[in-house]
Amino acid sequence: MNNNDLKEKLKQITIEDYIWIIYLGIIFLSWYGNSFERKYYKNNDLNSKNKYQNITILIFSILIIVYLYFLKNSISDIKSIKPYYSKKKKDLIYLSFLGSLFVALSGAIFLFIAITDNNLDVEIAFN
Repeated sequence: MNNNDLKEKLKQITIEDYIWIIYLGIIFLSWYGNSFERKYYKNNDLNSKNKYQNITILIFSILIIVYLYFLKNSISDIKSIKPYYSKKKKDLIYLSFLGSLFVALSGAIFLFIAITDNNLDVEIAFN
């Protein structure tokens, strides 16, 4: 690994540290949102239902941004594949891209559900 590659890798790790903080915030928001969901089901409180829905939409909107960041990195990794990379390394880079793509797609699907499910027919959760 040359000096530029090392600097780039360390920069990515620093960004990932911030993403972990974002995940902690999302966990707190999920817990907070559950209190509104519980209140809605116990008391049929429509205000709590709206707060829960808004928090859920916020959570999945933030997650989409994070997931797209990782997808962008995976695409960059594919573009930077060198002919001398081992088959295993190339395969792992492509698998990482597929994983990032599927996670981004699932986030988009969950966001769509959160936006359109006005009756709370489907339980969605940050996974």
